[in-house]
Amino acid sequence: MPVFTLISAVITVVALSAYANHKLVRLPDSIGITVVALLLSLATVTVGQFVPQVAAWGEQVAHGVNFPDLVFHGLLGLLLFAGSLQIDLTALHRARWTVLILATAGVVLSTAIIGWAFFYLTGMLGIPITLRDGLLFGALISPTDPIAALGLLRKASVPPSLLTKITGEALFNDGTGVALFVALLGVTGAQIPTAAHITELVAREALGGLAFGALAGFAAVALLRTVDSPSVEILITLALATAGYAAAAGLGISAPIATVVMGLVVGADSRRFPTPTAVRERLHQFWLVADDLLNLLLFGLVGLQLTSLTGAIRHYLLPAILAVPLVLAARYVSVGLPSVLLQRLQPFEPNFIKLMTWAGLRGALSVALALSLPPSPARELIVTSTSVVAIFSILVQAPTVEPLARRWTAASDET
Repeated sequence: MPVFTLISAVITVVALSAYANHKLVRLPDSIGITVVALLLSLATVTVGQFVPQVAAWGEQVAHGVNFPDLVFHGLLGLLLFAGSLQIDLTALHRARWTVLILATAGVVLSTAIIGWAFFYLTGMLGIPITLRDGLLFGALISPTDPIAALGLLRKASVPPSLLTKITGEALFNDGTGVALFVALLGVTGAQIPTAAHITELVAREALGGLAFGALAGFAAVALLRTVDSPSVEILITLALATAGYAAAAGLGISAPIATVVMGLVVGADSRRFPTPTAVRERLHQFWLVADDLLNLLLFGLVGLQLTSLTGAIRHYLLPAILAVPLVLAARYVSVGLPSVLLQRLQPFEPNFIKLMTWAGLRGALSVALALSLPPSPARELIVTSTSVVAIFSILVQAPTVEPLARRWTAASDET
């Protein structure tokens, strides 16, 4: 299938999913599109049992897209830049210790808990894997999706301080998770990297990403201050989000962290003006629209990709289902323990740990990391478990985040 035809087919499926959700399902856009895309894909698989041409078309659409490549070398940088552009750097600075600890030590702790527990769990079920495979699953499933959580929590009128902590942690934990995943992927056999090695790698990637992102961001700001054209400003920021992400990846530092810092620097400079100019308003409006469109496209693709794994999901369904409470428990501990230790530095909102745990949605990044794994005896198990956790996040956690957040924050206001 030609590339243009494939792209048009994917966009058409996502657009039809968006329309069907808007008219019939009426879930929040990103969730509803994923659900409808999932149902359309299942229908395609079912009809394909009787009409081979339909099955062949569905497989071309699902398998024709290199999902990991599209996420890591396309959508991720743009989405992270768009998300961080909306974050108030002053508010983030006030919550810096919480965000820093949860996005680094919290992710490492979550990876270790999930890795060891998944290793022993699969062994008890008669599906032996190496400890390295368990830790790989822990590393790829620990990062949370900042885009989905941000939209849902804003609708729930969550206090700004709490929203900053949740979104900031989610934006930065992608970089830590990817760094851990890369470190573990480079290990051969059953060998496990030492804590010192992992700490060194994560620190190098994170610090390198912070430094490069700040440098590129300030360079872009210097250009933006001399321009009074919406089109030129948009092009500069597009180049920053895409070329900056690619350059950071080429240098071997954390491209996600670098891109988040770029967005924070540009966004902070925009907020220095008491009354933003029309040019700057159009720049922010562009990225808000781009954020929505790319997010919807990405969630639609997640729905298509998950359905293409139906065979593997049936085979490894039990360990995949058990992985769901395991991941939630690890998230609760990895957020709760650092939060208890950080209470002396800054106060936490009531129900902070519960909300951080339930709003920690897993989505496209985790699925892309799982699909990028090289062939191995544990690959299908890891991909299946990741897919089931992502489906649970999309179908169960995401629709209930807003009402639960309203209930928990209302309860804290009354006390």
